[in-house]
Amino acid sequence: MFAPKVDAVRHLDELTRGLDLDAFIVYSSAASVFMGAGSGGYAAANAFLDGLMARRRAAGLPGLSLAWGPWDQATGLAETMDDLTLTQMSRREGRGGVMALKPVEGMELFGAAVGSGQALLVPVKLDLRGVRADAVAGGGVPHLLRGLVRLGRQQAQAVGVGGDERRQLSDRLAGLGAAEQEALLLDLVRTQVAVVLGHAGPESVRAETAFKDAGFDSLTSVELRNRMREATGLKLPATLVFDYPTPMELARHLGDELAVDKASPADPVLAGLAGLDAAIESAASDEEARDRITVRLRELLKAAEAAGGSDGTEGTADASDEDLETASDEDLFAIFDRLN
Repeated sequence: MFAPKVDAVRHLDELTRGLDLDAFIVYSSAASVFMGAGSGGYAAANAFLDGLMARRRAAGLPGLSLAWGPWDQATGLAETMDDLTLTQMSRREGRGGVMALKPVEGMELFGAAVGSGQALLVPVKLDLRGVRADAVAGGGVPHLLRGLVRLGRQQAQAVGVGGDERRQLSDRLAGLGAAEQEALLLDLVRTQVAVVLGHAGPESVRAETAFKDAGFDSLTSVELRNRMREATGLKLPATLVFDYPTPMELARHLGDELAVDKASPADPVLAGLAGLDAAIESAASDEEARDRITVRLRELLKAAEAAGGSDGTEGTADASDEDLETASDEDLFAIFDRLN
C-alpha cells in the first residue's frame, strides 16, 4: 500500500513543485480519519496523503486530499474482493454510520470539493439513523459523529453512561436464581454476537459454539469486547473471546465479574416467617390460639427436618424432641425467636 500511495505521491509532489498547477488532488480514504480499524497500513498510507496536502497548502501550493468513503461499484479494488469480504465490509461500514456512495453521488461530491479551498475533505455518505439504532442496541457512537447524533432521553438511558450499565444490569439480575441469571447473561452475549456477525437475531448464535468457529477474527473480537463493555460497564480485556471462547463461558465469566447475589429458595420462606412475629404476639393472650400456633409450628419444624434429611439436631436451637414435648408455650416462642 505504501508504494502506490506514499512513494508515488511523494515523487509526484517533488517533480511538480516547479509547475504552475491549477489543482493537485489525491484520493485518500475515510480510514485515515475514522473507520480505520483492522486496516492499519492502509489508514496510515492515506493519512500520509492528508498530511502532504496540508504541507503543500502551507507552502502556498495547490493541494487537496479527498478521504473517500466506500463506493458502490464492482470495479477497481472491489473487483478482486470475494462475497464474504464485501459482506463483512458492508456490515462494518454500516455500524460505523457510513453507506456506500453511488457513482453519481461521488461525482457530485468531487465537483463540490474542487473549488472548496480546503486541504482535506471527507466525502462520505453518513447513515445517522443507523448510528442511533446501533447505539440503542448497545453499540457506541463513533467519536467523530457524536456531534451529529443526538440521542433522546430514552435512547440515552438505553445506551447508559459510565457505571450506569453495570448498575442497571445488576438490578436486573438481583433476585434471580442462578439459572435465571445465567440465562439472562447468555441472552445478552448472544444478542451482541449476532450484531457483530450480522445475524438476524440471537437465536442464530449457539451457546456452546466457539467464537473462532462462528467466524470471529481479531477485529470482530475487539468489537464484541467493546460492545460487552458498553452493555455491562465492566473493564474487559481485548482477549475476552480467546479467554472465554464460547458464549456460555463468556456469560458465566460476566456473572462472576458482576458478583450479584443469587436468590435462594429459602428467601420467600424466611420472609414469610419474619412476618409471623406480629401475628404471634397479637395472639399471645389467647390460650387456645397459642396452642393451635404451637401445634402448627411443631408440624412445620418436623416437615423442614424431614425435607432436609435432618435428624433433628440441627436448626432447632439445640432443642431435642423431648425438650419440645415438655416445653412451655413461652419456651416454644423463645425457640422460634432464635430460629427467626
